Amino acid sequence: MQQLNIILQSSPELLITLVTIVGLLVGSFLNVVIYRLPVMMDRGWKKECKEYLELELEDTDNNREPFNLMVPLSRCPGCNSAIKPYQNIPVISYLFLKGKCAECKTHISLRYPLIEAFTGICSAIVAHHFGYTIEMLFALFLTWSLITLSFIDIDKQLLPDSITLPMLWLGMLLSIFSVYTEPSSSIIGAIAGYLSLWTVYQLFKLATGKEGMGYGDFKLLSLFGAWLGWQYLPLIILLSSLVGAVIGITMIILTKKDHNIPIPFGPYLAAAGWLALLWGDQINALYLNATGL
Repeated sequence: MQQLNIILQSSPELLITLVTIVGLLVGSFLNVVIYRLPVMMDRGWKKECKEYLELELEDTDNNREPFNLMVPLSRCPGCNSAIKPYQNIPVISYLFLKGKCAECKTHISLRYPLIEAFTGICSAIVAHHFGYTIEMLFALFLTWSLITLSFIDIDKQLLPDSITLPMLWLGMLLSIFSVYTEPSSSIIGAIAGYLSLWTVYQLFKLATGKEGMGYGDFKLLSLFGAWLGWQYLPLIILLSSLVGAVIGITMIILTKKDHNIPIPFGPYLAAAGWLALLWGDQINALYLNATGL
C-alpha cells in the first residue's frame, strides 16, 4: 500500500487515469440512483401517508418486490431481459451495442453514457486539481453527490435530504480537521447559507404569493457553507444566479417555454459550488482585480 501511495503521488498521469476509470464506474451507479431514489421516495411517502391517515394498504403496497439501489438488477424496459455485466461497461457497452438493447433492439437513452462520461471527466478534473491528497478524496464524493442531486432536480424538482443532509454534516466534520475550512467558518457558513435563501424565499412569497424556490435549495447552499465556509457564499450565489438567469432566459426564448413553469435552481447552485470548490480563490481574485477593489 505504501508503495502504491508513492507511485500515485509521483505520477499525476496515473492518478488521473485511475480516478477517471473510477469516475466512469461511479457514473454508471449514479444513473441507477438518479432513476431509483425518487421512485423509492415516492413509494415511501405514499405508504407513510396511508398509514398516517389509517387507510387500508393495498395489496400492491405490501406485496411489491424489493426495490432499492441494489435490487432488482437492471433490465431492459422493452423486453425485460437482464442486462449482463459485459453489457454494462460505462460508455464502451453503449458504443458496442450502438445504443440499443442486445435482445430486442430497443433504443437506449444517450443520457446514460453522457452521465457516465460527465462523471469521469469531472472526477479527472478534481484529481488534476487536488492531486493525491485527502482533499481530492472528499472532493470526489462531493462531486458525485452534486451530479446526482442535479439530475434528480432536473427530472423531479427534488433535492433529496438523504443525500444533502449527510453531505452537509460531512462538511462540518471535515472542518474539525481543517480540510477545506475552519470549524467556525463552516458553522457560520451552514447557518448563513440556509438563512440567506430562506429569507429570499419568504420575501418573494410575501411580495408575490408564490414560492420562488424549494427548501432543498436552502439546504444545498447550507451544504456549501459547511464545506467551504461563509466566505464563499456570495460567490456561489452570484455565479448560480448569473448562470440560472442566462440559461432560463435562453430556454424561454428558444423553446418558448412558459415563464410560469418553475425551473430547478439546484443544478445552478451545484455547478457554482463545484467551481468555488476548485477555483474559488482565483475567481474571487479575478473579480477583485476587474473591479479594482
